[in-house]
Amino acid sequence: MNQAATSTKPQKSDARVASVPMNIEVDVIPVSDVERSKQFYQRLGWRLDADDAPAKNVRMVQFTPSGSGCSITFGNGLTAAAPGSATGALVVSDIVAAHDELFRRGIDASEMWHGAAFPLEARLPGPDPKRTSYGSFFAFSDPDGNAWLVQEVTTRHPGRI
Repeated sequence: MNQAATSTKPQKSDARVASVPMNIEVDVIPVSDVERSKQFYQRLGWRLDADDAPAKNVRMVQFTPSGSGCSITFGNGLTAAAPGSATGALVVSDIVAAHDELFRRGIDASEMWHGAAFPLEARLPGPDPKRTSYGSFFAFSDPDGNAWLVQEVTTRHPGRI
């Protein structure tokens, strides 16, 4: 096997070795118009962390949603992925308040639903009547079509932060 290949053989776990914590801190999303995307994410109310051009034909814009430990980065010269091909998930503690806030900010969000996030046939209209954690959703897209699924989580499953 060469160094670039990935093994699909199950690996034995060694309980004596501590797991190295890994945090997702930045997700790069592809966009076609950096200024238009910057305006959109500002309208969402996300914090602008950086807008840098560290090299010729490279521009990096970074935003962080309120309360998040993960940011998004977009710009020029960052990814070969097609604009609009990214999908992300956002977690909120109050799906109704989050939906109302995006509406007030002029964001075209879907109606809320409950049941399963996918497939479409499993969706039931409105938030979960019991407001069950992990049970209510809505979605929106940025100007390029990068999709955001918003999910209500009020109580985490064991082992989560």
